[in-house]
Amino acid sequence: MRIKVVSKDSGLSQLCKEILAEVIQDQSCTFSAASLEDLNDSADLYILDFQHNFSLPKNIRWSYSNLVVLAHRREMAEVQQVFGFEPQIVLKPITRATLSALVGLAVSNNVAGSLRDDRDHIFQGLIEANVKLQEYDHERTNFLTRVVHDFRAPLTALNGYCGLLLGDPLGSLNDKQQEVIRRMQYSVRRLSRMASGMLQLTVEREIKKGPDLQRAEIQRSLEQALQEIGYLAKDKNITVRCLVDGCNEELYFDPAQLDQVLVNILDNACKFTPRNGLIEIHGYPFFWERRGRLTSANSLPKERRVRNGAEPNSYRVDIRDSGTAIAAEHLESIFEEYTSYSAGGDRSGGGLGLAICRMIVDQHRGRVWAENTDEGPMFSMVLPLRRFGSAQSVRSA
Repeated sequence: MRIKVVSKDSGLSQLCKEILAEVIQDQSCTFSAASLEDLNDSADLYILDFQHNFSLPKNIRWSYSNLVVLAHRREMAEVQQVFGFEPQIVLKPITRATLSALVGLAVSNNVAGSLRDDRDHIFQGLIEANVKLQEYDHERTNFLTRVVHDFRAPLTALNGYCGLLLGDPLGSLNDKQQEVIRRMQYSVRRLSRMASGMLQLTVEREIKKGPDLQRAEIQRSLEQALQEIGYLAKDKNITVRCLVDGCNEELYFDPAQLDQVLVNILDNACKFTPRNGLIEIHGYPFFWERRGRLTSANSLPKERRVRNGAEPNSYRVDIRDSGTAIAAEHLESIFEEYTSYSAGGDRSGGGLGLAICRMIVDQHRGRVWAENTDEGPMFSMVLPLRRFGSAQSVRSA
């Protein structure tokens, strides 16, 4: 089976390649990418990135069984007019889950060969239902964007008023009053982070803008995050131990975004650590085998470096708490968007905080994951060192 992605977007081609690798087990399938201008050979399945005023090659025979079209909602009428029928459509901005489901259906349909008429009708009905669901999802996204925007303005103002009260220009406060205002400010900042997180997950991730990479110290980001969650730890009498090893290589990251990741993970740890419990933080250089998938610490970094003689190519942070273990089936799902499970130990936070962590770390070309250890659940992340980092907008702090 020959599959071709028709797009000038290399990122889209890579996403399609990853999805096809997941849904296709047949080694005889081949994958390739091309722009519309270079499309001069046939394929069994086309994934076409639709653009306004397309001029389609006349030597290609298009049908809804061999075509998946990626288009904006406003372009749907034009798509139907160009092809003369309503193909399988994935609405932009594209979500991995939607594209994966529809491509899987298209591949299954193609591999199965000719289908009976009644099955064709069912398949067409599924396509129409899929488009409707995507429309509803886009409407939900637009609604959330408006709501979050309305939330952020008063939260910003409230945070500013708290700062004014603590700065004494409006009159001095006693120690108890200052403590109350600080707690109010912490809660306001937490709400503001949640609002920003919702905006990131609904809109900003679709904007192709990488992190503002700077040469920075992870120790400073950890100190900032610990200060943010200090009240939570104090209220539950949680002991926090932090050990950050030095690194010979320079580490580049977006300080504001990494602060957000560390605060979200530490906030999660404080929430699920019992009273009088313990949170341990360890940062250290790490050899990251990028071809492997980091899902556990069965292969310890120091052992691997000694055995293979490999120099550290990343920096790793482990945050372990003395809370109860995370159910094995939820170790991956807690990082998924808007997901949660009905249990007292739901670490996903409604699928917001940890989903934001994964999105930010992925943008830094790193990895974040969770696992259970003998001492308690542990959240880990790795960030590539400079020579493995992105070439985009790197500047000195």
